[in-house]
Amino acid sequence: MSAAEEPEQHGCCAPPRAEASEAASPPDVVATARPVRRTTGKPRFGGLVAVPGGTFRMGTDDPDGFPDDGEGPVRTVRVSPFRISATTVTNAQFGAFVKDTGYRTDAERFGWSFVFHLLAPARLRTPGAPAAGGAPWWLGVEGARWDHPEGPDSDVAQRPNHPVVHVSYADALAYCEWAGVRLPTEAEWEYAARGGLDQARFPWGEELEPRGQHRCNVWQGTFPTHNTLDDGYLGTAPVKSFRPNAFGLYNVAGNVWEWCADWFTVDRSGLPDADPTGPAEGTTRVIKGGSYLCHHSYCNRYRVGARSSNTPDSSTGNMGFRVAADIG
Repeated sequence: MSAAEEPEQHGCCAPPRAEASEAASPPDVVATARPVRRTTGKPRFGGLVAVPGGTFRMGTDDPDGFPDDGEGPVRTVRVSPFRISATTVTNAQFGAFVKDTGYRTDAERFGWSFVFHLLAPARLRTPGAPAAGGAPWWLGVEGARWDHPEGPDSDVAQRPNHPVVHVSYADALAYCEWAGVRLPTEAEWEYAARGGLDQARFPWGEELEPRGQHRCNVWQGTFPTHNTLDDGYLGTAPVKSFRPNAFGLYNVAGNVWEWCADWFTVDRSGLPDADPTGPAEGTTRVIKGGSYLCHHSYCNRYRVGARSSNTPDSSTGNMGFRVAADIG
């Protein structure tokens, strides 16, 4: 059965907070939903690379894709020049933001976040642990947050250059406002991730492992029970693992899903062809790139043209973000 014929399978991607049993929103948590924030001046965030403007074919009609995700039809889109971070935001970078502002993430305010079962504390790997509906490999772990990714007994001291995770869309926006940057639009993200290649399945070409070389951090083995670790990682990898694409971007396939600015919609036929920013309203935000849990047998969404979404208040151990800024 091809991926296109399989039923909708977002559970391995990044489950929404509302899918957890025994989970309720505390009254002080409000999911913010703001428009694309354009920036001026010099960003506070370093590591931005300039991406030339241009026209590209966005989306995909890949036979192994998911039409219900709105991957296609392929359309021609023009993007103005912009800057985007070479990597996703790291634990060290997010930690500097928290230290400077005292910011509390949504995961902290809710008191829990989703952790993949093989990374969760052993005492929580039980059928009784709160889990995402239809995806028992996701556990709602109390105390899981950006600086305790697997729960209270874990930390990021030895992972400063890994991508920050357990950050919601609202958390990503807060970081961007502090750093003087913004989230990329979906069109900007995909244009930059393609690195100038036209309709290639991956940022480096058509083959997942050209000449037997691993180019990204995705699931190896049988999902979700056995990971052979052939690419070296069970969870996140450092943000500069593997080689960058032609625009200098690292890990735009696999590792962690990345928040984009756009509201998610399957029907993008009414959006402009020049610098689209998504629909004016919605219920979920676009995420791109796939994660360390993606596998061709299940969540085949580490392809450049693939996409998924999540609610703005959701956080998981495989969702992070990279940032962007205007030029001029």
